[in-house]
Amino acid sequence: MTAVRRIAQLGGTTRASEVRRALALTARPRGLAEGPAIEHYEDALARAVGADAAITFGAGRVALFGILRALGVGAGDEVIVPVPTHVVVTNAVKYTGATPVYADCRFEDFNIDPDGMAAAITPRTRAVLVQHTFGIPADMEPLLELSRARDVPLIEDCVHALGATWRGRPVGGIGDAGFFSTEETKVISTTMGGAATTSDAALAERLRAFQRECPPPSSSLAARRLAKLAVYHVLTEPHLHVVTRPVYELFGGRNPLPVPTSAEELVGERPAHYEERFSAGQAAIGLSQLARLPENLAHRRRVAAAYGAGLAPMGFTAPVVRRDDEPAWVRYPVRVVDRAAAVRALRRHTVPGTWFTSVQEEAVRPTLNGYVAGSCPRAEAAARELVNLPTHPRVRPEDVAAIVDAMATIEPAG
Repeated sequence: MTAVRRIAQLGGTTRASEVRRALALTARPRGLAEGPAIEHYEDALARAVGADAAITFGAGRVALFGILRALGVGAGDEVIVPVPTHVVVTNAVKYTGATPVYADCRFEDFNIDPDGMAAAITPRTRAVLVQHTFGIPADMEPLLELSRARDVPLIEDCVHALGATWRGRPVGGIGDAGFFSTEETKVISTTMGGAATTSDAALAERLRAFQRECPPPSSSLAARRLAKLAVYHVLTEPHLHVVTRPVYELFGGRNPLPVPTSAEELVGERPAHYEERFSAGQAAIGLSQLARLPENLAHRRRVAAAYGAGLAPMGFTAPVVRRDDEPAWVRYPVRVVDRAAAVRALRRHTVPGTWFTSVQEEAVRPTLNGYVAGSCPRAEAAARELVNLPTHPRVRPEDVAAIVDAMATIEPAG
């Protein structure tokens, strides 16, 4: 009899050797927060994304805030933000004093519509964000042309997309700057963490100056983040997750470990310890996972291709990937008529992701930070219809087959 497996969205990029390393690092708190591993990781990340510089921070949202600040964005300015997005992105814009201006997505890849971006630019626009949603590269040619024609810096939101390429060029090294996240749900995981990337030397220097202003995390917090990496790796092991997930849900999803989004951020307020550096302990884990990035991406691409092939006969439309582009496939997005029914159908085999449940994921309300209901109808539809299937290295062919079979009873949207 085949043992039951249940695939989580978390924990899938970490190996047992990294768990042992993380626990060993927590046993030596001296040097856990600061050390040479940070610079080594920054150099490796810059090489991986084809940029001259990578500057790390405690989270991707802080990297974005630093980029905006380094570009001189402030009160009275506007920044174009594609939706659906996460509330921490629009918060970062608001924390500079600027106003987020929202641009709709396209159903074909859930990335920003170039026509919508063009319509949103005004004389007050100081920057435009371009998200590579689910790791699918955005349609960069018209976006870059528009950015140059209007003299508006283009910032790539690469939090889903480490390792994705557009016409052979890694994302994060294409626009004026980019930012990445290595939070627990991303292509690689250091539990929390982010980085800004750029090949503009002056911008890089301003970002490094901002980094120096940010305090390092305490050794205690750095140790708790590494402990979380270990705990998640164990509790999301597919055979064990069959038991651990129902227990987690029974206790109301309460989590004693550090959470990625604070209560203040959910309501658009700035938390007290927002600006923070990346830790040396996390950098050591990041270096290990970066070394395996090609293998990680190859696996995700095989899984995504299998989902596409299996779901197509059921009427599900695969996201459009332009020729010569290579997505990172942090997750595989599927539009369904009834998301609750899809979650129920899948729950025996996986905990499906629900990016995005709002045009601003996790926000206390969709209209936070100035979003006007009805202004981006495709993003709002996506927020009602999307489920995301896991692609990480713990997903096996038999898991894909079981997940695809479970989708047979679900009506496609669109």
